[in-house]
Amino acid sequence: MGNSKENSFSFWKNIILAIVFFSVTPLTLGASLYSLLSFNNNKLESQNLKLINRDTTTVLGARIYASLPIDFPSISEKVQSSDARPEIIKNYLLRYKSPLVSFAGYIVQAADEFNIDYRLTTAIAQQESNLCKIIPPNTYNCWGWGIHSEGTLGFSS
Repeated sequence: MGNSKENSFSFWKNIILAIVFFSVTPLTLGASLYSLLSFNNNKLESQNLKLINRDTTTVLGARIYASLPIDFPSISEKVQSSDARPEIIKNYLLRYKSPLVSFAGYIVQAADEFNIDYRLTTAIAQQESNLCKIIPPNTYNCWGWGIHSEGTLGFSS
């Protein structure tokens, strides 16, 4: 019983909303068009008045023209581009207090040399040794290369 009352109420609510929408929409469109047309007419009239005033007014006295300066002041700057990748890697390494901070430029240079993404070696070092903070003693192996159960590969520096 309550469900039919809700359906009836919903039906009449939708009918009323449709009637309001279809009566208010044309009124709004009509008012918008009227204001647009009256604005354009006022704009044309004001332009015509300016032309009439310019033609009918006379200026007494002499017209004086000033010459323009030969040199105009200007501001010029030379924009130089540089590679931000070493700085990005350096900031990342500083954020995690890595001992690899001084090698940020070399990491990018090696990535370019071997045609790999410059972030890859840093990501591997993050995963394998917490950016070279946890490595086997005296191995200098931040990337986990050759570390397995049979032994550990180390580097001289």
